[in-house]
Amino acid sequence: MDTKFSTAIHMLILVSEAKTPMNSEQIAHSVGTNASYIRKVATRLSRAGIIEGRRGVSGFSLLKAPKDISLLEVYRAVEQSEDVHVFDVHQNPSDECIVGRNIRPVLNGMFRQAEQVVERKLAGATLADCMARMRERIERGEEGSQEQEGGKQ
Repeated sequence: MDTKFSTAIHMLILVSEAKTPMNSEQIAHSVGTNASYIRKVATRLSRAGIIEGRRGVSGFSLLKAPKDISLLEVYRAVEQSEDVHVFDVHQNPSDECIVGRNIRPVLNGMFRQAEQVVERKLAGATLADCMARMRERIERGEEGSQEQEGGKQ
């Protein structure tokens, strides 16, 4: 899985919280990537009507309030897909084997069910929710900790 989705959320929080519009160089520094990658993600977010960047004006701005931007909307924008796709099944199982002949439809069905759960979770979460969680971590003094929400890595 690539990192466009998490990069987009990071980027959107920065843009939302910035006192002045942030440009791709500034965002790239925070994300830990290069400015051209940020511009690629920004183009997808812009096409989806989530952010805008204006010619002649450095930086990006949100076109919607953070509470009105679902994480599913962000996912669909940057992944350019209507369906959440998390799992892949290996491509060349042997038809000579009973498991090989049957594994793809079994796993595809199970994986799709799990992905539908993820879709519902993303649809019910917003950029504002991410921002609130971040503020809570900062207030608890967990700022900079690499610990995952809900447990340790």
